[in-house]
Amino acid sequence: MRKLMLAVGGSLILVAPLSQADVVGLGASVSYWDSDLSGKAADSGDVVDVENDLNLDSDSNANASLYLEHPVPLLPNVRLNYTSVQQSGRGQVEGNFGGVNFGGLDVQSDLDLEQLDLTLYYEVLDNWVNLDLGLTARDLSGDLIVKEAFTGTPSNETKVDAVIPMGYLAARFDLPFTGVSVGAEGNFISFDGDSLHDFNAYGQYEISLIQLRAGYRQMSIDYEDGNDRLDVEIGGPFVSAGVSF
Repeated sequence: MRKLMLAVGGSLILVAPLSQADVVGLGASVSYWDSDLSGKAADSGDVVDVENDLNLDSDSNANASLYLEHPVPLLPNVRLNYTSVQQSGRGQVEGNFGGVNFGGLDVQSDLDLEQLDLTLYYEVLDNWVNLDLGLTARDLSGDLIVKEAFTGTPSNETKVDAVIPMGYLAARFDLPFTGVSVGAEGNFISFDGDSLHDFNAYGQYEISLIQLRAGYRQMSIDYEDGNDRLDVEIGGPFVSAGVSF
């Protein structure tokens, strides 16, 4: 990961003289993401299917972002983004998971994923075609708790916790004189068998200071932390409302 940070950081230095910004800009948004979950979780070599074995389903998602853009040469713009995904469900685990023998018992499962992104980026293009390039540091934490449905024992907890460097790319195309635009943005990394990709595509309507978006977001996590591993995909439509100054 250190090599990736150096490579992306070097790329940012190269594009810094090309960055464009005429005035100070500030914006914030909140969104609702109706996501579905699929994939597997592993603990100490034991594997469960989070969709078919645990029947995890969307409970609540919270998403919020804040950005600051400025005309100071060479200094990057700043974006903060927070995402929380909570999924719960009741299913069956036929054998062992994480060294715990559930033996076909009904289980209650809860997945809680939180991530806080700090993104430093440059506006390479800023007209009817907008292009941003940058580097994101993502603080990712997650807990999957599987327990017997009625008594709460036996139980198992699978955890991931890491700060992950990722590349950042965003592009938007404005339709002149309409307030309508389409765009896509994403974060990505693949290193030493681990990978994390987080992309969304959207349509946007802007009137005065208000921005309304609707689109689709897909996040893929394949991450190992000691004996614990998550290999899951989370995807679905989203809507958001924001303001920009």
